[in-house]
Amino acid sequence: MKVGVAALCAGLVGGFGVLLFLVAFGTDYWLLAIENCGALESKGGTSHSTEVSLQESEGAALTFHHEGFFWRCWFNGDGYKETVWNFWFMNQAHPKHCIRGYLFPMPIETGPIPHPSYDATAVYRGFWTAFILLAVAASLAGGLLLVCAVPFVSARFYKVAAGFLITSGFLFSTLIVLFVIWKEFAANLQKYILLAREEHCVDDYHMNVYYGWSFMFAAAGIPLVMLSGLLFYLVGQSILNAQK
Repeated sequence: MKVGVAALCAGLVGGFGVLLFLVAFGTDYWLLAIENCGALESKGGTSHSTEVSLQESEGAALTFHHEGFFWRCWFNGDGYKETVWNFWFMNQAHPKHCIRGYLFPMPIETGPIPHPSYDATAVYRGFWTAFILLAVAASLAGGLLLVCAVPFVSARFYKVAAGFLITSGFLFSTLIVLFVIWKEFAANLQKYILLAREEHCVDDYHMNVYYGWSFMFAAAGIPLVMLSGLLFYLVGQSILNAQK
């Protein structure tokens, strides 16, 4: 009876933790940035099509950017205050522009290749991408094994599933650390954006960068999944001891 209650609690906690991981992986709000270009000055010459669309979208003073694994998006807030609540789904201004974000080391620049001075930051983003894929796969594998373990009361399935969940928690912890290092130390975001905006922003420029909802969901899911993995390991060990 005690084993069944422990397994139920572990399943509820672990299921919620895995759900948070999936939401963090599937949403594009790991990084939020608000830039104030003041006024824009259009200069002659040709440019990449995505750069043109971004310049055209920046008629308002404030531009809001958000980024995740899949997409990098931006929109303008005409008359908006400089607050992260403008990124909430129902508060976002339209139209919103998005481009693919896979493995791109910097969050804002829309050109096809990052500035050569910042190519080294792609290492952090590359490892972050690998860890998030492995972490999501491990959490899903652990959940699948638990579904198989319940009807057969299999100690081996419980312990292996616990191992996958704990591994997933460690991987998400690692990618959280890598993301913090990338944002706080490896990438000088404001300097990089100034390089991209210096020809178009004629007034004083400033930018604020924040951790987004996706980052917070991932961080909240780590202790839940780790606790669930530990409980399932103890459940498996208890079943194994009872069978001896």
